Amino acid sequence: MSAQGYEEELRGERAYVAGLYARLDAERARVKGEYEAALGGNGVGAMERDVGVRALGRQVKRLEVVDNGLCFGRLDAESGERSYIGRIGLFDEADEFRPMLLDWRAPAARPFYTATGANPEGMDRRRQFRTRGRQVLGFTDEVLGRPGEDGEGDPDAALLAAVNAPRGEGMRDIVATIQAEQDEIIRLDHPGVLVIEGGPGTGKTVVALHRVAYLLYTQRERMERHGALVVGPNPAFLHHIGRVLPSLGETDVVFTTTGGLLPGLDVTAEDPPETARLKGSLKILDVLKGAVADRQRLPVEPVPITLKDVTVRIDAETAEWARQEARDSGLPHNEARAVFAEIVTYVLTERAIARIGRGWLSRDDREEWESMRAGLVQELAGDAKFTAALDELWPILTPEALLAALYTSPERLRAAGADAALLRADGAAWTVSDVPLLDELVDLLGHDKTADKAAERAAERKRKAEAEYAEGVFQTMKLDREEMDEDVMLSAENLLYAEDLADRFVEADTRTLVERATADRDWTYRHVVVDEAQELSEMDWRVLMRRCPGRSFTVVGDLAQRRSAAGARSWGAMLAPYVADRWVYRSLTVNYRTPAEIMAVAAAVLAGFAPDVRPPDSVRACGVLPWSRQVRGDELAAAVEEFVRAEAGREGTSVVIGPPGVPGAVPAAETKGLEFDAVLVVDPAAILADSAADLYVALTRATQRLGVLHEGPLPAALTGLAEVPAPARR
Repeated sequence: MSAQGYEEELRGERAYVAGLYARLDAERARVKGEYEAALGGNGVGAMERDVGVRALGRQVKRLEVVDNGLCFGRLDAESGERSYIGRIGLFDEADEFRPMLLDWRAPAARPFYTATGANPEGMDRRRQFRTRGRQVLGFTDEVLGRPGEDGEGDPDAALLAAVNAPRGEGMRDIVATIQAEQDEIIRLDHPGVLVIEGGPGTGKTVVALHRVAYLLYTQRERMERHGALVVGPNPAFLHHIGRVLPSLGETDVVFTTTGGLLPGLDVTAEDPPETARLKGSLKILDVLKGAVADRQRLPVEPVPITLKDVTVRIDAETAEWARQEARDSGLPHNEARAVFAEIVTYVLTERAIARIGRGWLSRDDREEWESMRAGLVQELAGDAKFTAALDELWPILTPEALLAALYTSPERLRAAGADAALLRADGAAWTVSDVPLLDELVDLLGHDKTADKAAERAAERKRKAEAEYAEGVFQTMKLDREEMDEDVMLSAENLLYAEDLADRFVEADTRTLVERATADRDWTYRHVVVDEAQELSEMDWRVLMRRCPGRSFTVVGDLAQRRSAAGARSWGAMLAPYVADRWVYRSLTVNYRTPAEIMAVAAAVLAGFAPDVRPPDSVRACGVLPWSRQVRGDELAAAVEEFVRAEAGREGTSVVIGPPGVPGAVPAAETKGLEFDAVLVVDPAAILADSAADLYVALTRATQRLGVLHEGPLPAALTGLAEVPAPARR
C-alpha cells in the first residue's frame, strides 16, 4: 500500500471508529437514563423490578469501562464482508441492528485470533489498530492466504509492540493480541475444572482472566446472579490484575486471597513451613472434630439444680446419654445443644415429678403428669444454674473462640490429637493457614439456634412496627367519604393492605453483587479462578469447593514455582478428591514477558532444582545482558539507591527483590505474578538457601533489565552473569 493509500485508509478508519464512539455514547446515555428512572420508582413489585434494576446497573458499568481502545481491529473476509472487532458489541439500530462492532468473544470474531497465512479460515486480511484513548494512531495489515503478496504485514508486529512496551502499575488486558494457543484455552468448552500450567511470563494469569470474561459473555444468564471469584496469592497481585476484567466490561467478580475467603477476615501473616504443612493437611479435620468433641463434657461430680419443690442433679450417666443422643442427631455442635438440653431436661423433670408426686401421683395420671412437667420445664429454662451447667457441658461455641482456646492449651491439643507444634501464645493471631480451619468450624459448629430465634423475634417486632406505622399513614390518607365521589376515586385501603405498604418502607438491598458476595460466607459462585494454585493446601481446596458446588474452575499454576510445604505436588492428587478424573490440562509454552537473555539465567537455576521441567521459550530478545556486581556490606545500601535512582529516570516500573534486611527490597514471594521493566536481585545466595523456587521467581520478573548484587560468591547457577565492576573507591 502506498503512503497516500495508507493515509486515505487511515482517515476512513478514524471516521468509522468515531462513529462507533458516537454509538457507544448514545447507548450509554439510554441505559443510564433507564437505570436512573428505575432507581426512582417505588411501590408493589419492588423485588421484580430490583432484578431489572441490577441488570441495568451492570449494563451501565460495562458501557462505562470500555472507552479506551473500544475498537482494536478489522477482519476482511474473502467474500468481501468486513467486520470490526472490539471490547463489546455495538449494533446500528437504524439499519436493522446491523453489527457495527463485534465483541471479541463472539464466534464470528474468533478468526481474528486464529487465522494464519497457511489457514486463513475464509479471511483475506487482518488489520490491527494502534490507538490512544479514542484516537486511531495507525494500523498494521496482515494479508492472509497469499504468502509473499505485496502489502503483507508482520503478523507479530502488534504482539512485539505490546510485550516491549513499558509496564504500568497494573496488568493490561491482551484482548488485541491474544495468540492462538491462548485463544484455544480461553474458549475451551469444558464445564468442569481446567488446569492451565505454564512457566513465568507465559500469560497464564491473563488468559484465565480473559476466560472468565468469555464465560460471563457466553453464559451471562447462568453466571450473572452469582458472579465469579478470583483467588490470588497476595494483595499486591490482586491490585496488579484488578483492572483487567473491568477493562473488558466485566465487574461482577470478587477478588480475594485465601486469607480473605471468610467474611470479616483479611489475613496475610504466614505460619512457619512445618506448621503450615500440619494445618494444610486433611488430617487436621480429625483434630478439629476432636477439639469440638472435647468441649462436649461430662460432669466430674453431679451438678445440683435446686427448684422450688425439689433438688435434682445432672450426673455423668444422664449427661452421657444426652451427649450420645446429641451426637447421633448428626446436627452441628451448636444446633445439637438443643437435643442435649432436651434429654437432660427430660431426665431431670422425670426425677422431679417422681419425687414431688410420690404417694399421690402415678404415670397413669397423664394430664396431671404433663401439666407438672410443663411447669418444671419452664422453671428449668429460667434457672441460672441449669443454664450455667449446660454452658459448661455443651457450650455454644464460635470458630474463633474454639480455635484460639485450642492453640493456647497443651491439654486441649493433646485431647484433640493435635501436634504440639500448633501451640502458640496468642491463639487469635490468625494466619492464612487458619482461615480454612475457621471456615471448616463454621460447618462443624453450626448456628446458635437461640440467637437465631432472638433475631427472628426482633425481625418480627420490626415488621409489626412498620405495619403499625403504615396503618397510621393510611389513616392520614383516608378521605371523608361524604365528600368523595366513589365513582371517581377509591380510598387507599381499597388498594393495599397495611402490610403491603409496610413492605415499601423496608430498605431494599442495594448492595452490588461483589458487596453481597463478600459479606456472605454461604455465597456460591458459578466460576472460580485460582492463581498460583500450586501454593494452595488440601484445606484451602475444601474452602473453594464449598464456594463453587458446580465445580467450575480455572486453575492456574506452575508446580516448579511451588514454595509452600502444604502446596500441590501434582494436580491430580489435589483435585481427585473433588472431581476424580473429570478435569482437563492445558499448558502454555511461550514466554511473552522474559527476554531470552534473562531467561537463560533463570533456566540455569530451574535446572538445579527441577531438572525435568522445561523452561518456556522466550518470544523475543531485548539485546541487554543481565549483570551482576559484587559489593561490600557497607556499599550495599548505596548500590541499591544507585539502581533506584537510575530507574526513576526511565519509563516503566522497577523493583528491588531481596531477603529480609535489605533496604527497600521486597521478598520474592510477594512479587509472584507481577512484572517490572527492571529488577534488581540482592543477595541471591540467601534467597536460594531459603527457596530455590523463590530465586527462580525473582529472576523472571523483569521484562527488560536484570541486575544482581552480591557480597559473597555467586551461586554456581548464576556465574554466567556479566560481572560489572564497582565504581572506583575513593
